[in-house]
Amino acid sequence: MRLGMLLRNSGPVATAGFITDCARTLDEAGIDDLYVLDHVAIPPDDAAGSGGRYVDALATLAYVAGVTRCIGLGTAVLVVPYRPALATAKWVAAIQELSGGRLVLGVGAGWMPAEFTASGVPREARGRITDETLAFLHECFAKDVVEAHGQPFIFSPRPPRPPILVGGSGAHVVRRIVAHGDGWIPTVDDPAALAEPVAALAAAMAAASRPAPQVVPLTRLPLDDATAAAARLSAYADAGCTGLIHAARYETVEDCREQAAGLLAARRAAGLAAPA
Repeated sequence: MRLGMLLRNSGPVATAGFITDCARTLDEAGIDDLYVLDHVAIPPDDAAGSGGRYVDALATLAYVAGVTRCIGLGTAVLVVPYRPALATAKWVAAIQELSGGRLVLGVGAGWMPAEFTASGVPREARGRITDETLAFLHECFAKDVVEAHGQPFIFSPRPPRPPILVGGSGAHVVRRIVAHGDGWIPTVDDPAALAEPVAALAAAMAAASRPAPQVVPLTRLPLDDATAAAARLSAYADAGCTGLIHAARYETVEDCREQAAGLLAARRAAGLAAPA
């Protein structure tokens, strides 16, 4: 089972030094993947905890690619409709190229009305825009010459396409994964609640002749209780999850290091294998 942690790219602590030190700490500890959050325009009445400070998700991963060696770099999740499709494709390809193929592209359609207003994007069109952008991404990573708005252009660099994990829940998310994705990022704190939807997703992928999906829930393990943490991680594995993103906050590099150590200890205690 792959283990991921959030890299704090939000709040007053999210400085260049803190991001660098925490990213290197997770890399050196042996955490498999780090993930960043995506917000572009937090309104003042929704700024508790972050102060409205979010370092851009893609820029953060591009930066972190240069200060780490092995760890996977992911978004949990990139809100696709906020950004033009071509600009997104170029960012994704650049991070994948410069990181040596370490990107995991978690995507979602978004939810916060204020951010859609600030972005000038109709919220009611978010599903359509997301699907169209994901289809365009697939085309960009499949061909040297792509066409957008009637204009052919060379898409380069063109590294291998990163895996695409879709966030959210419901039948529309299953359809999006089958059409455009490689897996699912559910936000679920009860492993038992995942068994049925994971099985349904796996069946839908198989029916479409697609590979078995990756399932990587965004959740929080009770790391202050080692036995409970191992049991919870084991339950996620039993439900069909292939990984997990531990989404707890931390305020210092030492807090980050301790959470990484607790997460890895939980995997060992649960008897789960690290990825090859």
